[in-house]
Amino acid sequence: MADANPQVPVPQVPVTVLTGYLGAGKTTLLNRILTEQHGRKYAVVINEFGELGVDNDLVVDTDEEVFEMNNGCICCTVRGDLIRIVGGLMKRRDRFDGIIIETTGLANPAPVAQTFFVDDAVRAKTKLDAIVTVVDAKHLPARLADSHEAADQIAFADVIVLNKTDLVTPEELEAVERTIRGINPFAVIHRTERAALPIEQVLDRGAFDLDRILGMQPKFLEDSEHEHNEDVTSMSFEVEKPIDPEKFNAWIGVLLQEKGQDLLRTKGILNYAGEDRRFAFQAVHMIADGDFIGPWKEGEPRVSRLVFIGRNLNRPQLRRGFESCAAD
Repeated sequence: MADANPQVPVPQVPVTVLTGYLGAGKTTLLNRILTEQHGRKYAVVINEFGELGVDNDLVVDTDEEVFEMNNGCICCTVRGDLIRIVGGLMKRRDRFDGIIIETTGLANPAPVAQTFFVDDAVRAKTKLDAIVTVVDAKHLPARLADSHEAADQIAFADVIVLNKTDLVTPEELEAVERTIRGINPFAVIHRTERAALPIEQVLDRGAFDLDRILGMQPKFLEDSEHEHNEDVTSMSFEVEKPIDPEKFNAWIGVLLQEKGQDLLRTKGILNYAGEDRRFAFQAVHMIADGDFIGPWKEGEPRVSRLVFIGRNLNRPQLRRGFESCAAD
């Protein structure tokens, strides 16, 4: 007798990448996640730079499965280890609801995110939910001055936990937030002390939930200048005509190949010609991904929007390229 429901697709496991510069409060936030009474279980992957790891000992004793990688920075030498660990986790998928990866404070989150694009087995079973960056409100100005990783971590973020707000004045806090907005105007920012915030604000966010983007950034549809930071800037564009997917894929493919090193994050919602569903596109450097995320809402303007965050961005060139993807 045939199976009445053969090969029911298994939901992809959400993965949260937790990053932030040294001392920002990543482990404090991770411990909050692991001790909150939220009824969910997480597999945790901790990366620490150096031969002897201590981060694993700083994480509270819980029922969660914790894996430590300390043979190098996750963003440059141990991506293979990460793939193997995630692959092993998938063999006991029923034991957890999601995966949290805490990077070393010196890590660029890009290669971590790319892991969930480039490996077919990992990509089929997991889905990058969001990059969460913890920022030290007191020391961010100094870190931006002496470390490009601090700016990269902010630029890649979908959610920013602006921590240690009790250590600065209201005026300093406003200035720090303006600096963050100059690097990444589209991430949602939560102000915290000791990384205290509702866990649902950092987990299961859905990086390409258009409603969430508009909720946190009502002017998302507007083309805007954000040039406060001399190094990392962001630009957004919109096209009102439907997009030809073949034209877009050809253009974005060449763009990422030629300029990928400077393009930290690219993300957008596209209105493909002849398609009633919204298409969510994202790229990390040269690695791109995308999928349909549901129908356009009734009465919602079907406008394609694309955001670039990176270095050496050429506004006229990007605008012309995106506009050239409009369907005939």
